[in-house]
Amino acid sequence: MRVFLYSNQEWTGSLIPQEKIVALIDKFEKIEAEMSSVTDSDAIIKLSKEHGELRDVVEKARELSSMRMQLVELAELADGDDAEMAMMAREELVELKEKEPTLEHELQIMLLPKDKADDSSVILEVRAGTGGDEAALFAGDLFRMYQRYASLQGWKVDILSASDAEMGGYKEIQASVNGDGVFARMKFESGVHRVQRVPATETQGRVHTSAATVAVLPEPEDVDIDIQDTDLRVDVFRASGPGGQSVNTTDSAVRITHIPTGVVVIQQDEKSQHKNRAKAMQVLRARLYEAERARVDAERAAERKGMVGSGDRSERIRTYNYPQSRVTDHRINLTLYKLDEIVAGDSLDEVVEALITQDRADRLAEMQGQ
Repeated sequence: MRVFLYSNQEWTGSLIPQEKIVALIDKFEKIEAEMSSVTDSDAIIKLSKEHGELRDVVEKARELSSMRMQLVELAELADGDDAEMAMMAREELVELKEKEPTLEHELQIMLLPKDKADDSSVILEVRAGTGGDEAALFAGDLFRMYQRYASLQGWKVDILSASDAEMGGYKEIQASVNGDGVFARMKFESGVHRVQRVPATETQGRVHTSAATVAVLPEPEDVDIDIQDTDLRVDVFRASGPGGQSVNTTDSAVRITHIPTGVVVIQQDEKSQHKNRAKAMQVLRARLYEAERARVDAERAAERKGMVGSGDRSERIRTYNYPQSRVTDHRINLTLYKLDEIVAGDSLDEVVEALITQDRADRLAEMQGQ
């Protein structure tokens, strides 16, 4: 029996052609060589970032390239004159060929185009939707879920502004969530979250349906979006609390209007006008950056069908059903019967991981179909 002899051209039609792997490794080695010779600090920072982004990918690429070299050597042995050696080579060849697709798939995932905002910190906004007091309570539950999840991830949460509801919870709340890769894991939370449960004020035990909206906005670097002072109208006024009572006697509250887009941001939680303005600019920058991202996405000729995490706030993305202790993410038809653990933030990562996995699968399918 003659075994097909592998050549360098054998992988041209594979999921990842050998030429692409060689080019990737060459690029990485070129970066390493440049890092040892450049002295400019900006160039060093840029090269270090590229090196860090490629390191794990190249390690996997080298592993696949090494496996392919082994396949070539084994194929030659399997086709040789030494019968005993040929039989052993064939057995190892079959075993190695079974592992190759898995390694290719892993590398494919790592080679998927990365959203440049994935490493960003975020502005998290949670707002009560339909459902009155119960919606506000649910908004509070969601925010605490994200606080706990952020803590488990080692991120820092700073509340920027909050509007408390009379019965508890929030009419709306904004916070910055800072850390590594926050947007990559939080971006799929944008949308309408629905809750089904019996409110504390319900005397007949009827289940009510309420909703809250979540927005996750990547915080841009200063270079990402340019805001001109001439495009801003800044108004100052006295902050007020519940019932219209004066919180302080100075004009510390700040309202910033971005004239070209009409986006308005108000901050009044701090007693210092300077601090309120800084927070308002932080939120404004994130909103304008997200608006630009949305505009670019909308201009794409072919939007990926059923895109996970599109951020469309009119879309109901998840339902929390308390009577059945069930959480269902409608985008990927995922249902978990562990509502308490998810709302507590402890098991939210199971939902996040499932969404990330589906997104990768969709993007892989799209890439292979091109």
